[in-house]
Amino acid sequence: MKIEDAEALIVKALVANMVSERNALSVARALVAAEVDGQSGHGFARVAAYSAQARSGKVVGAACPTFERNGAAFIRVDARNGFAYPAVDLAVDELASLAKQTGIAAAAITNSHHCGQLGAHVEKLAERGLVALMVANTPKAMAPWGGNKPLFGTNPIAFAAPRENAEPIVIDLSLSKIARGKVMAAKKRGEPIPVGWALDADGNPTTDADAALSGMMLPAGDAKGSALALIVEILAATMTGANYSYEATSFFDADGKSPGVGQFIIAINPNGALGSLFGERLEELVTEIEGQGDARLPGTRRIAARAECAEKGVPIADHLLKEIEKTISV
Repeated sequence: MKIEDAEALIVKALVANMVSERNALSVARALVAAEVDGQSGHGFARVAAYSAQARSGKVVGAACPTFERNGAAFIRVDARNGFAYPAVDLAVDELASLAKQTGIAAAAITNSHHCGQLGAHVEKLAERGLVALMVANTPKAMAPWGGNKPLFGTNPIAFAAPRENAEPIVIDLSLSKIARGKVMAAKKRGEPIPVGWALDADGNPTTDADAALSGMMLPAGDAKGSALALIVEILAATMTGANYSYEATSFFDADGKSPGVGQFIIAINPNGALGSLFGERLEELVTEIEGQGDARLPGTRRIAARAECAEKGVPIADHLLKEIEKTISV
């Protein structure tokens, strides 16, 4: 599908399920961008669940996020139990302006929802000349290291830095060995998952996507990944006043109250530390990395995927197209 047609399809599905057109467009742009970047777990596979949650009231489809400025360089954004994307859009716009004035600025987002691929959000700040870091907590999926039941979410981290005459460097990673959305995508396709991604509810390794979703994801880097998940939990939930991962309801079903999770974003004006030397210094580092054999910068595949989709359109699986079309007619 053409990118604009894919966005229009998602907008139609969401609007048919009690989502305002403005919010639907913000969500659609994010989901299609995830598909374009090869992050299918945050793309078309989410439309049916989002629609069902808006229909049930678990997500307030017409919520308008609000913000208040606390101090010189801190803003607090309330997503008001709506979709995360409009709240993140608001935070990014405010931070882009504020960080240029103050040198560094932060946004705490509360009462929020699934925010998709974090890399896309920090990339928007990098495109405006800022270095950015973002974390988000998600519903419980991983046990603390040495524990035996889910407590932390997969709690992703993303970072972006602007480059001179090149696309920003973007790093986006889940603190589980694999993003939970990829397990859900495998379930929708009726496919097994690789060994090492997850454990079942009894703590046994599994290749069954259903069993994995009912069990636990494994942390990337074992104890180190679990420690990083704790850092994210403190920034994204403790600092924002949002629900902890173990308190949040699922992103995948329409039951219960809003997940109420949080996101935390830091934006830095690199010129505040090095003046105009930041870009030059960064390119020195990039040259050293790319000069080593097959080494490449994170995000290289994303750039190639965008070029291909711009030419050929966005691929969509038949089962997902039917699922979205069914959502429109509910």
